[in-house]
Amino acid sequence: MLRVYSYKNCSTCRDALKWLAKNSISCEVVEIRETPPSVIELAFAYQHSGDIKKLLNTSGQDYREMGLKDRLDALKNDEVFALIQKNGNLCKRPFLIDTDAGISLTGFHQDQWRNQLLD
Repeated sequence: MLRVYSYKNCSTCRDALKWLAKNSISCEVVEIRETPPSVIELAFAYQHSGDIKKLLNTSGQDYREMGLKDRLDALKNDEVFALIQKNGNLCKRPFLIDTDAGISLTGFHQDQWRNQLLD
């Protein structure tokens, strides 16, 4: 099942959900702040991206306040996953995942989403 973690006040998330609806792609929508992606989903997304930074909302206030830019290289992946579990704001959004179909996307880039979901 395709799952999209989003934040209702995020315009990029709203654009992504509109794009999914326009293209008749059904999904489960999960509020990322209340229910962050699971450790299994985060590990899956990391495996696909190969870059832990792609899972993080690096422009977010929480990321900056926690000084993660300077600490990230010293953290193990499990530690980053645990931080995201405690604070959904740290996760890049929208966060789209379907482990059964082998799909993982962070952020909304129409071309990338089109290639993964429509082709």
